[in-house]
Amino acid sequence: MVVVNLAMMTAAFVLALMMTVDLVRHIWRRRRCDRPSHPVTVWRGMVLCFATGIGLRSGGAAVVLWGWNPLRPDDTGALLLLQRMIDPVAVAFGLTGLAIAYLSAPGVVYQLRRKPHPLDFWTKLPLLWRPAAIVGLSVAAAIGVVATR
Repeated sequence: MVVVNLAMMTAAFVLALMMTVDLVRHIWRRRRCDRPSHPVTVWRGMVLCFATGIGLRSGGAAVVLWGWNPLRPDDTGALLLLQRMIDPVAVAFGLTGLAIAYLSAPGVVYQLRRKPHPLDFWTKLPLLWRPAAIVGLSVAAAIGVVATR
């Protein structure tokens, strides 16, 4: 069970961090032409809140799991305290993302119905190779760490 938690928390942190950095870069590049009420800006802000919340929550848990040491309980306790201090911030980001989704849903749905744009997920499927590789490497690292403890 430790391997699964360690691998998933590490992979979730790395993937959420990648998404957060990507969204911040897009927001920064488009800051002069995107209006705050535009559906794309709202979507980016919402996903940024979710990705940041997931990154903080899984990052804190990953640090605790990576730093767990039964021979030094003070260090493990300090990491657990850090995780408990980060968790409310992560939840606040998640709740902010939910609030943005809830408040923007009527306008975004209206806009999407007025000018529909079909999405083709199958052509973008190769983009998932990098995240899949990160998950695979996280599993391998977790197995290695747990096996050598």
